[in-house]
Amino acid sequence: MSTTVTLTGTGVPFPSADRAGAGTLIRHEDIAIQVDAGRGTTLRLAGLGVLPSDLSALLLTHLHSDHVVDVADLVHTRWVRDHLTGSGPLEVVASDGHARRFLDRVLDAYEYDVAVRREHVQENPPSLVPTLFELPEVPTEVWADPSGRVRVEAVRVRHEPVEQAVAYRITTPDAVVVVSGDTRVCDEVQDLARGADVLVHEACRASSLGPFVEGTAFETIFSYHADTVALGELAAKAGVGRLVLTHLIPAPETEEDRAAYEREVREGGWTGPLLVGSDLDSVVVGK
Repeated sequence: MSTTVTLTGTGVPFPSADRAGAGTLIRHEDIAIQVDAGRGTTLRLAGLGVLPSDLSALLLTHLHSDHVVDVADLVHTRWVRDHLTGSGPLEVVASDGHARRFLDRVLDAYEYDVAVRREHVQENPPSLVPTLFELPEVPTEVWADPSGRVRVEAVRVRHEPVEQAVAYRITTPDAVVVVSGDTRVCDEVQDLARGADVLVHEACRASSLGPFVEGTAFETIFSYHADTVALGELAAKAGVGRLVLTHLIPAPETEEDRAAYEREVREGGWTGPLLVGSDLDSVVVGK
């Protein structure tokens, strides 16, 4: 057995041909869990040979658009192919609140397409299965697959002013994977990640680039993302097995840029395995 963690998207709201929107796929045997669905997620999954019908659940960390714009595509495409796969609606797991209204309305724009397809092939309209949980102040189990092999815990993170943002800890028989979502470096993620095999964490070069963005909109943006130096300290304190950087701000364009991310994380005290992520990078844990 093994667990595979794949970055389906390492980008930010600005479009990039090389970096799709935020997303991480965790696979264990026949169980496939997608965390977030940013721009291009459905196509990145296709590149891995994973169809929307193959997903066991979609976990949402928060409702910033660059993490959810492909939710409709995943749900709708799964429905379009349902007469071939019989997979049924996609289960979507999220913190209750704003997500309830979002999930209720995410397919509304496709009303005409749904009507036309139902005249020809589809018997029922598209739908999803919302699994909503109260925002947890401490790690709390929010999902488990029917066999009980894989469990998911969530805890609130610090992405204010965004509300109801969470990180997830996914436990399989051979690995523990933590995905931070968007957040400042915070004690909540450090506690959630303690002893994890893989920590997938967003990264922002806030401390080194701070003087260059002072007085601009980026100064505000940098304030609610995870500084690379502080992230290195968090990973060391949490004792994780491997640190994977994603949602990179700014996106590295050269080897020197990538080296800067690694250097700053090392300055924070992290000495273990480190991956400055690109789309479709994978880490395998287990036999």
